[in-house]
Amino acid sequence: MNDDKKEIPQSFAEIVQLVEQFAIEEIIKETKQKKLYYHTINHAYAVERRALIIFQALELDPENFQELKNIERIKSLIQLSAITHDLVQEYVPSDELYTPRRRPLGLSEKTTINKLFAYINNLNQKLMNQKLNSSVCFTKQDLKIISQAIRATICNYDSKQDSIYQPLLYQSRPKISVVARIIGLADLGTLGMEGIEAYRRESVLIFLEENPDLTPFLLSNCLEPSTQLIAQQKREEIRRRLLKSARLLVNFAKGREARLHQEIQDFTAASQLILQEQVFQYLNLKTIQALEKQTPTADNVTLTELLNYFQFSKYVA
Repeated sequence: MNDDKKEIPQSFAEIVQLVEQFAIEEIIKETKQKKLYYHTINHAYAVERRALIIFQALELDPENFQELKNIERIKSLIQLSAITHDLVQEYVPSDELYTPRRRPLGLSEKTTINKLFAYINNLNQKLMNQKLNSSVCFTKQDLKIISQAIRATICNYDSKQDSIYQPLLYQSRPKISVVARIIGLADLGTLGMEGIEAYRRESVLIFLEENPDLTPFLLSNCLEPSTQLIAQQKREEIRRRLLKSARLLVNFAKGREARLHQEIQDFTAASQLILQEQVFQYLNLKTIQALEKQTPTADNVTLTELLNYFQFSKYVA
């Protein structure tokens, strides 16, 4: 940190901005180095945007924040947690050939927290050396809130529903913070808050990121029926993976609709109603039915039909 006083944060909001800038630069590096399509800075900004919408809805009823004294500080922690929650992506090659790469459960989040806190602790020390007011620095409670918020985004697979959920949101004791719940809801909030088109775009980016071996084929025209550049066996493998993704797309939507009520039950009754009717306005039976109708999931669906549905080039361009 430069000794020039203009470079020294004078408020907690300013130190948060410094950490956010560090995170943004690191995410951009990660995106390039690891060929990420989904876990990019655009995703971080989207989670921040959705988190603030949820926060504003909850802020209408102060009872949701009764255990937290400084609402402005909480807002800063929400924004920081949103921007930094996917700071590091830890992918490992699959044990089998011709299968997607995978993210070990919780490893990316653990690495993210370690890297983020190393930076924050170093920054804290520099600020303390400047003999600044302690309120400007991150406290142990701040770090606890951020850590829990990042861990709230850890997703697990529900084999019964062929869906995904965040286990920490179902923890009853100890009760998780409102910040963690907001970040978890925002991270998986695309369908409910933005609708089918944004949700499908997100699924395309996730597929490209998890299947780097298929990306060159999906972003070119070599899979068109008129071309014979790709062996039939490879085309069938691509079809199989796309079909699996399409089915997960529908089942995950059903899972989000079914789980929302339980995931927001810690909020006041009035806030729950606002979240269901205004914030997660698309998370309803009508949306699920429309998504099911649009999405090709039949056993005999063709590769061409799946490619026409996902439209990879459209969402990456």
